[in-house]
Amino acid sequence: QVQLQESGPGLVKPSQTLSLTCTVSGGSLTKYNYYSYWIRQPPGKGLEWIGYIDYSGRTIYSPSLKSRTSISRDTSKNHFTLQLSSVTPEDTAVYYCARGTDSGDSSYDWFGYWGQGTQVTVSS
Repeated sequence: QVQLQESGPGLVKPSQTLSLTCTVSGGSLTKYNYYSYWIRQPPGKGLEWIGYIDYSGRTIYSPSLKSRTSISRDTSKNHFTLQLSSVTPEDTAVYYCARGTDSGDSSYDWFGYWGQGTQVTVSS
């Protein structure tokens, strides 16, 4: 069974870089046709897709966040990471990592596995 766990500081100061790590167990980051995502949910708002890194290391980011976002991976540790620079209080949210595939039986497989989420607060 695939399991994901987010980790990183829960408090970040404005203008600094938010850095989170997702540890994946039970599945390889290089597994063909699988994607590793970051998603967030600000207080009282809906889910917002941030971006992904795919099985070959290619990345795609939300247009609204692209200029501040970097997703990378360490295949030897089976980690993938999120860095969001120049943060403001508007970036306060629960951050989730997720994995899925586009080769499953339905679109529900695209985001088939989720971490429990981690609260990140941007405040001085």
